[in-house]
Amino acid sequence: MPPHLSADRPAAQPPARGTVDALISQTRRLLGEVDAVRREAPADGEDAQGRWQRALCNLALHQLSDLDEHLAQLRDGPPAVTDPPAAAPAVRSAPAAPRHGSLLSRVGSAEWNLRTDEASWSGELYQILGRDAAAPPLTLDELPSLILDEDRPMLTTMVTDCLIDAKPIDGEFRIVRPDGGVRTVHMMGEPVLDADGSTASMWAVLRDVSELRLSQRTVGETRESLQRQRHVAQTEHRLAVELQEAVLPPWRGSLRFPRQGPRALDVAAHYLPSSSSALIGGNWYDALELPDGETLLSVGDLTGHGVTVTSGMAMLLGALRGMAVAGTQPGQLLSWLNQLLDTTVQPALGSAVCCRYLPATRTLNWAQAGHPAPLLFRDGTGRALDAPDGVLLGATSGAVYGQAEESLRVGDLLLLHTEGLVPRRYGSPHPDEAGSTGGTTAVQRLLGLAPRFGEARTAQDCVRMVVEEFGETEREDDACVLIARIGS
Repeated sequence: MPPHLSADRPAAQPPARGTVDALISQTRRLLGEVDAVRREAPADGEDAQGRWQRALCNLALHQLSDLDEHLAQLRDGPPAVTDPPAAAPAVRSAPAAPRHGSLLSRVGSAEWNLRTDEASWSGELYQILGRDAAAPPLTLDELPSLILDEDRPMLTTMVTDCLIDAKPIDGEFRIVRPDGGVRTVHMMGEPVLDADGSTASMWAVLRDVSELRLSQRTVGETRESLQRQRHVAQTEHRLAVELQEAVLPPWRGSLRFPRQGPRALDVAAHYLPSSSSALIGGNWYDALELPDGETLLSVGDLTGHGVTVTSGMAMLLGALRGMAVAGTQPGQLLSWLNQLLDTTVQPALGSAVCCRYLPATRTLNWAQAGHPAPLLFRDGTGRALDAPDGVLLGATSGAVYGQAEESLRVGDLLLLHTEGLVPRRYGSPHPDEAGSTGGTTAVQRLLGLAPRFGEARTAQDCVRMVVEEFGETEREDDACVLIARIGS
């Protein structure tokens, strides 16, 4: 409240200067720390999380800047307001020059004397409203001319309640500056009463909160954007899980094939999700008894994550089953899968291993497309099968895939897996490269389970051993493992 309007009241004592200076120092230290956090946030356009972090930092900076500004005013006292001449009610005071430059340019004060129709503005208020410092201050009747049409009724209501009912003013409105710019102003004021209780004048502090409100809107928009992205991600994850569950065999134990009689395979498999991504990948495992009594075994991985990749995996697995039922051999089967990926609307890369087991002769015919070779465990030891030629699916048109044959024995165990089973930091650049200087490779770790596999009674027991060994491992991609045990 300006001093000349409260001469009959005791002057308020300013707080201890040392206390306010300490608060200002703390505020400016926080400003520096928050600004450092903002600079470390990801650059524009990277992701919604980065935009959200930057928006919150900018909002905090505006809030701290305002706090610094208010503390400086508290320390230095109210801005000067010139008393108007008593004999000339039509004359309005000229503004005082701002004492703190840009620091105080967003906070100003005004007083409207209802008895004399005089108005007094601080220099800061002229800056906020963009008016010429030599122009007279506007009266309460003239003030609405600066306000946007849709905000005028709110200002009128606030001023009327203050003057008639002596209610404090606390609200925001938008003003249009002479240059056409629109600013948001927060106005707080109170009536000044005469001894008889009537309103003699109104005093107000006006604060430019345009940048603050812009930061708040940015925070709100990034929050909504982040929520939308999370909702989309949750929906996509749910759809991918449902699609994956609908496609992959729902095994809860070992799978046996009755048509194969005493030489039936004992098969079990397991899917291990990624520990670093909530999205479902394109890994698959499959075992299918064919019309001629043979068995198709396959595992594979389509690169990427999400519904699109899971849909592509379902398409490949469906095509693989269909061609295998028609009698296609593994090498030719992969050639046609490669052609299928090459002609899809959304190009993709994938790896796979396909095996066709002939129970009558205990023979395994197999082919691979850029995929780890099956591991064969026999008599307490294990080894990787010698892989025929084969490039990644979708890598090149017209690729030809070689085919290998392996004779199996009763009690032999085949292990098929995708690359994500063992993170590459545990071994060599490629999981199938033995002799790496980087430590134990994926193949070596799996082959190390040979003695335990030799004691297992079922394929499901063996899968459980693999999950115990690798299930808690942090992996960047999801993975599958399939184990088939040769029956007697």
